[in-house]
Amino acid sequence: MTDVAVETNPNMVFCRGCAKSIHTSAVACPGCGAQQGITPAAPFSASAKRIMPMAIICWFVGFLGVHRFYVGKVGTGLLMLFTFGGLGIWWLIDFIFILCGNFTDGEGNKIDLWT
Repeated sequence: MTDVAVETNPNMVFCRGCAKSIHTSAVACPGCGAQQGITPAAPFSASAKRIMPMAIICWFVGFLGVHRFYVGKVGTGLLMLFTFGGLGIWWLIDFIFILCGNFTDGEGNKIDLWT
């Protein structure tokens, strides 16, 4: 089923949380309150990856850089693989960045949704 408001009005998009139609300038959905990743000064750029699976991967095999392969950062993933996560320091820093929502994918998009 398609939303007629989104199809007929170019200023409408689907909410990232509940998939209802909202205005493109909305920072949060009025229906569910989900943050849309839009600020007035910055365009929408969201990653398809999620924090929860990445945090689990990082916790268990982060010292091998598997979480970086997951988000498309192959070069640094290989560096982590060969240095065992920077002897654990690089792995720990990445884990903290992931939990805080400051980690980006291979295209530079911030990963900010948990599930």
